[in-house]
Amino acid sequence: MRVLVADDQALVRGALASLLSLEADIEVVAEVGRGDEVLPAARAHRADVALLDVEMPGLDGIAAARALATDLPSCRALIVTTFGRPGYLRLAMESGAAGFVVKDTPSEALAAAVRRVAAGFRVVDPALAA
Repeated sequence: MRVLVADDQALVRGALASLLSLEADIEVVAEVGRGDEVLPAARAHRADVALLDVEMPGLDGIAAARALATDLPSCRALIVTTFGRPGYLRLAMESGAAGFVVKDTPSEALAAAVRRVAAGFRVVDPALAA
């Protein structure tokens, strides 16, 4: 599956991309640092899944997820954020995001979340779901 990583912090963005690239079935096809770069990059690189941080310049991750759901539904949004708050979770799900996990999720759980989102399932961090 083809994955786009969007995070305004270059170190975090690169770390997420590197971790996911270790998976045999996941190819990171683009990395962007602004929310308004998500939709054009997802289109250009034919991404299947976009990992989106909540707080980014341009558009926030929730608005970027909404843009993907509206204009490029073939690319499913997975919010990956430090801000594991129920309010953000609700907004993300209402925006059309297919998943919501926090950044301290173990790498194997993140890869599993990407796979599940790509397969058409919804994924929500278990602690937030409770």
